[in-house]
Amino acid sequence: MTAPGSPCPHVPCKGTIRASGYCGTCHRHPSTAPGADTAPARGTTGQATVPGPRPAPSDTDAPAAPRPAGSAGGLDRDGLVQLPGFPRPADEDVVRATVRRPEGGRRCGVPDCAGTIGVSYDGGPAPDEGFCPLCGTRYSFRPQLGPGDVVAGQYRVIGYLSPGGTGWVYLAEDLDLPGQRVVLKTQINTQDAAARRKAVEERRSLTTLHHRDIVGIIASKQHRRAGEAEPTDYIVMEYVAGRPLDQLLKASDEELSRMFGGPFAFDHVVTYGCKILGALEYLHDQDLLYCDMKPENVIHYERQIKIIDLGAVRRIDDRTSALVYTPGFAPQKRERDARGFRVDTDLFTVGRTLAALATRAKVPAGLAARSFDRLIGRATHADPAARFTSAAQMSRQLWEVLREHRALEGCEPFPERSTRFEPTAVAFGAALGTVPALTHWTQRPEGVAPPDLATRAPAPHETARALPGPIADPGDPAAVLLGGLAGDAPERTAERAREDPALQTVEVALWLCRSYLLSGEPGPAGGKALAAAEHWLDEAVRLMGRDVAGYDWRPPWHRGLLHLMRGQVRDAQGEFAAVYATVPGEWAPKLALGYCAEYLRAGIDPENAATEAEAYYRAVWQRDKAHTSAAFGLARLRLLHGDRAAAVRVLDQVPTTSRNYNLARIAALRILTGRVGGTAPSSADLTKAVVRLAEQPQDDARDRLVAEIRENVLAGHPAPPRPASWRARLVLALTLSGPDTQDFTPLPPGELFQGAGSRRALAQLLYGSLRTLVGQAPAADRPELLDRAYAVRPQSRF
Repeated sequence: MTAPGSPCPHVPCKGTIRASGYCGTCHRHPSTAPGADTAPARGTTGQATVPGPRPAPSDTDAPAAPRPAGSAGGLDRDGLVQLPGFPRPADEDVVRATVRRPEGGRRCGVPDCAGTIGVSYDGGPAPDEGFCPLCGTRYSFRPQLGPGDVVAGQYRVIGYLSPGGTGWVYLAEDLDLPGQRVVLKTQINTQDAAARRKAVEERRSLTTLHHRDIVGIIASKQHRRAGEAEPTDYIVMEYVAGRPLDQLLKASDEELSRMFGGPFAFDHVVTYGCKILGALEYLHDQDLLYCDMKPENVIHYERQIKIIDLGAVRRIDDRTSALVYTPGFAPQKRERDARGFRVDTDLFTVGRTLAALATRAKVPAGLAARSFDRLIGRATHADPAARFTSAAQMSRQLWEVLREHRALEGCEPFPERSTRFEPTAVAFGAALGTVPALTHWTQRPEGVAPPDLATRAPAPHETARALPGPIADPGDPAAVLLGGLAGDAPERTAERAREDPALQTVEVALWLCRSYLLSGEPGPAGGKALAAAEHWLDEAVRLMGRDVAGYDWRPPWHRGLLHLMRGQVRDAQGEFAAVYATVPGEWAPKLALGYCAEYLRAGIDPENAATEAEAYYRAVWQRDKAHTSAAFGLARLRLLHGDRAAAVRVLDQVPTTSRNYNLARIAALRILTGRVGGTAPSSADLTKAVVRLAEQPQDDARDRLVAEIRENVLAGHPAPPRPASWRARLVLALTLSGPDTQDFTPLPPGELFQGAGSRRALAQLLYGSLRTLVGQAPAADRPELLDRAYAVRPQSRF
């Protein structure tokens, strides 16, 4: 941001920047200078509330460069996709030399007159001028200016841009600054008193607004034409030389490809949306509503956007003046008549705008398409109470959807801490990464083959305890106390909450719900703890108020956790789906829905044979490698199809900094060596496993892993049938080889299978492993392990 008193960057202007942010001489904002950095610093007026990394901006005058397939280019300083640089169009490409008459059928505009003017009679053309049939006041729809006219001795009209809702718009040249273009705007019907009042309101709004993505006012001038008794007021605004977004809807695919250096991407739609919402958030902070958001009111210029046409702006508390809106982008008439326009109405129009733009964009990757649909669904919900409550709230969720989409497209992920859910390092379904305990042998009946790897979804209560809790609302009176409460003793806190009014808040009730839930026993009955958890959830809903709680995502989240604790996974799935619809950019409901789909084995997509669980888990994992529950889930799904290599590839992505890194390494080793679907590992899998085993420390856990691997491999080489006669058995005993060596698959070299050239030799190695485990076992378990060891020990040939 250029500081007040700084020289104006525009050439040849020699003025300085005033406290308003505009030059005192040329009245232009420094951000409109060629090559200017239009993004103010964080925390300054006009900054969009979109979090994210901020790489250095590129030259705003550079043309759009081709980008790799599946990518919309790099990120800008707001963490949004950098828009392509649109060249400045020539004047003749944006203006008309002849006027396009506005449609007739307008209200008279004279106070207390209900007449309609400009209406066609007897099927003829609607008149450009005439008199109101009720009050007799003269009206004219003819433009007051034409090309070549000079306004206030300074602005020469170049041509017509378009008629707006209530005014003519002209492109003009500033004669004091050759080459500088401005926009002149005035009323269509100068006799329209209501339009005059609207023009005054628009002028006041523009004068007080200073935002990088909202068109700015330069001056207000009066001009009297020959023959007029009174001068006409003109607003002089900055000229935004670019393309209205509605032109993107009309352009061919080839045109879009030329403009964007590749296909018009979903990334661009989201970037437009976040910038628009940043501007509307600024307006809302000024107690103003925009009211008429639509693609044609947003200009893409250079690498930026600008919202134009503030003729519909009104104060948030205005419930009397006529509404200005565009059918198809505004809510239904019943809602408009009942409640007028509110903040959520502005967000509704943004939702409709983004939905229209998305029809021309490349379909989002993976789950991002569904997340975007959920976001649009909430923004344009028929019930206003179900919509987003602020532009910042909607912008954050839209930004999260962008992060998800880019991660699924293969772009570099930028993990961000959720603003709704606490981080959690607990992983559910990590049994694959657990070294087998001694009970793996002692509690299995002799003669029973080793079990397959645990590829089924984990128990619902395990998942419920691993899913995160919501971040406490900082506005809750007791929010600061939650960190000091004893989570392992909810009874004491519950007793205090019943007596102390300071603890009778929504956040305390939700905290008690989670504390009881985590301490409860699983199962349909649930026990006293789960009953207490349900009681405190009901208390939280009561404190919120039923109307508010019906649209808050926290009650369904906690109900979903309660259903999981009781084993009611399908009911939990419905609750988590409601959370997803409310906060479609968050990772936690997707992880929960991924688990539910995996557990229920539901939602198979016939087109690509991917399950619902696959889509949810992949969206979470690609977005942030901290969520290892999703990695284990993906590995289990791969193993359902016997694809060991794909499962290992997923687990190898767990970063070394993760506290679950060792679990993932052990899981990969066990996948390469375990029994999957009754199938033993291949020689190639075992060769990879030998290398991985060498990375494990020499300890008791490694000894158990070695025993498990040898047992799994031996189970894949069943003992040959014994000859029926004693003579045949004697011949085999006297030979150097027998049936146990004839079809034996060679094992990789190394300590793990040293000297195991036959089933007999492999059994001898397993016998040694089991004898090693005897030394680790408690005294009570040693006889069982010894019996198992002797059971696999090869018999003597004599």
